[in-house]
Amino acid sequence: MEAAARKIIHVDMDAFFASVEQRDNPDLRGKPVVVGGDSNRGVVAAASYEARRFGVKSAMPSVVARRRCPDLIFVRGNFDKYKAVSQQIRQIFFEYTDLVEPLSLDEAFLDVTFAKKGKPSATLIAREIKRRIKDETGLTASAGVSYCKFLAKIASDEKKPDGLFVITPAEAEAFIEKLEVRKFFGIGKVTAEKLNRQGIYFGADLKQLDQQELVRQFGKSGVYYYNIVRGLDDRPVISSRERKSLGAERTFGTDYYLLRDLMEQMQKIEEELWRRLERAQKYGRTLTLKIKFADFEQITRSKTLLGKIDSEAVLHQTANQLLQNEEPFVKGVRLLGLTLSNFDEPQQEAVQLTLEF
Repeated sequence: MEAAARKIIHVDMDAFFASVEQRDNPDLRGKPVVVGGDSNRGVVAAASYEARRFGVKSAMPSVVARRRCPDLIFVRGNFDKYKAVSQQIRQIFFEYTDLVEPLSLDEAFLDVTFAKKGKPSATLIAREIKRRIKDETGLTASAGVSYCKFLAKIASDEKKPDGLFVITPAEAEAFIEKLEVRKFFGIGKVTAEKLNRQGIYFGADLKQLDQQELVRQFGKSGVYYYNIVRGLDDRPVISSRERKSLGAERTFGTDYYLLRDLMEQMQKIEEELWRRLERAQKYGRTLTLKIKFADFEQITRSKTLLGKIDSEAVLHQTANQLLQNEEPFVKGVRLLGLTLSNFDEPQQEAVQLTLEF
C-alpha cells in the first residue's frame, strides 16, 4: 500500500442534538433523552447515550423507542439553536484550514495537510480542536484521523464518545482486513446483508472479490468497494458544496384521510419551504412530494417544470397537483414533505493540493 499524501480529520459531534439539550437543561443530564417526535408520533431525530443503552437510535419510530425505554424523555427540537452551535464549531475548524466539508450539522471532514495553525501533526490538531469544542461549547466530539476520507470517517466512530482514533498508512491494510463490512462507510445494511449471505463478513473476505465481480453485483458502486477495501480513496475534501435540494416536512399528531385536511396541512409545509428557499435564494424546477402512511409505508412523487418554481403561487399549485393525483387515501397519512431540487446552477470544481510524505 503506497504512502498517502493527505492528512484528513473527520470530526463527529457526540449525540449532537440531545447533547445540546442536556447542556442547556441540567435536569436532562444523565437521563435517557431523545429529540424529535413524542411518545406516540413521529421519529427520533437524535438519542442521548443514556437512551442508546436501551437500543434507542435515530430514525426509530417514537412508539418503538418508548417501548424500549419507558422512562424516555422526549424533547422538541430547536434546529435554529443547533445550527447556531454548528456554526460556532465550524468557525473553530476554519481557524485551522479552509478545506472544511460539512456532511451535516454535526460532522465534517477537514484537510489539514497544509494547516493554517497548530503543529504539523493531524493528530495533535484533532486533539486541539476537540479541546476547543469542549471549552467553547461545553460539548464533546469524536475525531478520526487518517490519510483519506473513508478511513477518517470510520476512525471517528471507533472510540465514541469523546474519542480520538488514528489510522496511519502503515496500519490501514491490517485495519481494513479486520473491519466488518457492515461498518464500511458507503456499504449500507442491505448490501452488507447480501455480502454476508455470500460468506463475506470482513474486509479480508471482500478483498477476495475482483473488480469485475463487484461491478457485476453492485454496478458502479463495485468500483468504490474494490478501492476502499484496499485503502484507496482519493476523494478530495470539498470546501464549498452547492446545495442540491431544499425541503420541509411535517409529522402529524393524527392520521389524515381527506384531501381537504391534507391540503390544509400542506399549506404549512409550503410556507416553511418557501421561507427556506427565499433565505437561500434557491429556485428549482423539480418538486418532490413525500407521503408516509400510518403503517410507515413511504412513497414519493415528483414533477419537473419547464421553468423554475420561483413564486409561492407556483409552489402551491404544483404541490397541490401532486397531492391531488394520489387521491383517494385509503390509508391514513402521518407525514407529508416537499423537496425542491434541480436548481440548474453551475458547480465549481474544487482543486485539491497534495503533499508527498
